[in-house]
Amino acid sequence: MSRLVAFAAIQGGYNIVSKVEGMYKKALATYNADTKVGFPNTAYYLPVIYSLLGMKVETLEDMKKPLEFARGLLPPHVKGSHHLPYLGPLLDAGMAALFAFEIQEAIRYLNEPDFYLHSEDIDQEAGKIWLGAADDTVFRKRGVEFVDGSAPGFAAIVGAAPDPETAKLIVEEYQKRSLYIFLAANQNGTTVAEQLLEAGVQIGWNTRIVPFGPDISSAIFALGFANRAAMAFGNIKPGDYKRMLLYNKNRIFAFVNALGDVNAEWAAAAAGCVNWGFPTLADTDIPEILPTGICTYEHVVANVPYEEMVQRSVEVRGLKVTVSKIDIPCSFGPAYEGERVRGADLYCQMGGGKSQATELVKMAEMNEIEDGKVEVIGPDIKDMKQGESVNLGIFVQVAGREFQSDFEPILERQIHHLVNYIQYIMHIGQRDISWVRVSKAAVEKGFSLKDIGVVLHAKFHQDFQKIVDKVQVTLYTKKEDVNKLTKRARAEYRTRDERVEKMTDESVEIYYSCTLCQSFAPNHVCTVSPERTGLCGAYNWMDCKASFEINPTGPNQPIEKGECLDPVLGQWKGVNDFVFKASRGAVTHYNFYSMIKDPMTTCGCCEAIAATLPTCNGVMTVHRDYNGETPCGMKFTTLAGVMGGGASSPGFVGHSKFNITQGKFLKGDGGLLRMVWMPKSLKEEIKDRIIKRGEALGYPNLYDMIADETVGITEEEIMPFLQKVGHPALTMPSLLG
Repeated sequence: MSRLVAFAAIQGGYNIVSKVEGMYKKALATYNADTKVGFPNTAYYLPVIYSLLGMKVETLEDMKKPLEFARGLLPPHVKGSHHLPYLGPLLDAGMAALFAFEIQEAIRYLNEPDFYLHSEDIDQEAGKIWLGAADDTVFRKRGVEFVDGSAPGFAAIVGAAPDPETAKLIVEEYQKRSLYIFLAANQNGTTVAEQLLEAGVQIGWNTRIVPFGPDISSAIFALGFANRAAMAFGNIKPGDYKRMLLYNKNRIFAFVNALGDVNAEWAAAAAGCVNWGFPTLADTDIPEILPTGICTYEHVVANVPYEEMVQRSVEVRGLKVTVSKIDIPCSFGPAYEGERVRGADLYCQMGGGKSQATELVKMAEMNEIEDGKVEVIGPDIKDMKQGESVNLGIFVQVAGREFQSDFEPILERQIHHLVNYIQYIMHIGQRDISWVRVSKAAVEKGFSLKDIGVVLHAKFHQDFQKIVDKVQVTLYTKKEDVNKLTKRARAEYRTRDERVEKMTDESVEIYYSCTLCQSFAPNHVCTVSPERTGLCGAYNWMDCKASFEINPTGPNQPIEKGECLDPVLGQWKGVNDFVFKASRGAVTHYNFYSMIKDPMTTCGCCEAIAATLPTCNGVMTVHRDYNGETPCGMKFTTLAGVMGGGASSPGFVGHSKFNITQGKFLKGDGGLLRMVWMPKSLKEEIKDRIIKRGEALGYPNLYDMIADETVGITEEEIMPFLQKVGHPALTMPSLLG
């Protein structure tokens, strides 16, 4: 390893720590020592400092200790001409720099509270493109993707490319590999984020291109995100720095691309990233660090050509990425799922209230269809005028020796994601309320409706190969054909809904496990029954059945429920036996229908969390999209942080949104009639189902009886409302016994 790079990194560490010490003294002179500091809407304080040192930085006074720790890490300056083992001191200097960077960014939040947007999207019109630290709502939504494999890793790009076209080339190559791209720092006042906007690339969390900030210090947000993932999903305790860094090396596949001249501060940041096992690749002639050990392969690699940057980065990090080779003119991958096609970019659209768009997947006999046959019956994109709204019917026929009609809705739901994976195409909704928008850029690339069929054929084979042998896709654009398909589809939808809605827990002898989240909540075992959907909202009983058929050794295993030990609380001997074994003895039993007595375990992926409100003799629930305060005194992020690691916590339980209106929801505690508060947005989302369930329970006006944040956010505030409307919870037996 070069003495020169050690000298630069250590000098950079000294510069950064000294600069931040000056900022801290100025802040103490401006504000009181007990002034609150931190990153907004997060339960992780300053996450790098908290996760590695176990220090909770909540006030200006609290910054003193980690800043002193950073100063203490700085090694002696490199002197003399004799060879020394420079790597250890270099790593210490890098870590000191990163601790200081996090304090610097916290001071920026204090001094300039509006510098960063508190959003998943940028506001380009207002000139605000920097998103800063991800709040816990964004983190919970996105962080799990690094665990379940949908996001294999992230590329942290600092600086700027020589021109917007090169920036776009690099970033789009990462998108094709489903990686997140985290952007920070500038090169002579220019940033990759600004270059991408100039090149017409949409940025923000929804496209996996996240502009953290314009300075090298904002790169700390990427490391903070990684460490929060380790705490939330890897069960790493704050302060356990060794396990934290090893988890990141082995589980969070990330690396840095340094574009432009690397100064001492950049060198210190790169040295800090090596502690995580994250290598740095640069486009300039900088001293290299090539030994292996901490990073998978090399630590710092220089002179990487732009056209090789992506592939070389993936190789150096040891990341295995599969790029879908689908023969369509537009790029394809999960990174494009969040793209929007706005009015100025729109070429044509189907559905969305302006025309009819319907999707239907049906089982076929093997001799009825031709595998790979894709037809467009009616006008295609080339025959349409700009701005036109047309009808669209997507009819997919699937044949397979192991295929069952129960699998039709599972594959049908995939259409939404797969069409969204096509660059420059936007898809919203499903069934007969779909909405497809095609951008001008897609048309310029040569996009055809046939490409939708090509994608569905390829991905159904790739993702469902055990049950799928043949796939034929027909796309209709003539009004009479679409109307005919819609009439047939609506009859199919009704049959499916009636089949699922009529299923009860008593009607089946087999439930299904879901242990997908055990990688980050080792003791958690989710059991899915017809009336107890998976708490993440992604799996119902039929989905798990399909998953087991597709992958018999996967996370969804059949459970013979066995003897019913308690029909009111919902407990079965077979489930208990499975849970005890699958949790490695950590959980002996739990109840499906209660949050008071031994509730089901909860992982960090739950859509919503219910909590008791003793004063109101009822319960509340809050979903992860709601950032405000709740009557139980905790926000969703706090609740998830407290119980999201696989705990069974009496008085609290995670659940899906759909589960709220299922027949067995909290049956052992009084059911839906106990619900006294939920966020207004959640109420509106499931309004029709609440009304229907309320009618079945004898309270047709139950929807209007449930308080929300417009009524109050404390038990004392909502109690008068509950008394006024005569909420049934007030006259029910005591919730706590």
